[in-house]
Amino acid sequence: MRYECESCGYIYDPSEGDPDGNIEPGTPFEKIPDDWVCPVCGAVKSQFIPLES
Repeated sequence: MRYECESCGYIYDPSEGDPDGNIEPGTPFEKIPDDWVCPVCGAVKSQFIPLES
């Protein structure tokens, strides 16, 4: 499932991960460390909402 940052609209896609944040492709959002932040605006993980498929 993809998640959207409520602050800036960045979409976290598990199939892509976040290479700049050391998140490997294939990592589900739930498995990302709690101290991870949005790579665009720096929002905390709790500011992301799930996107309907």
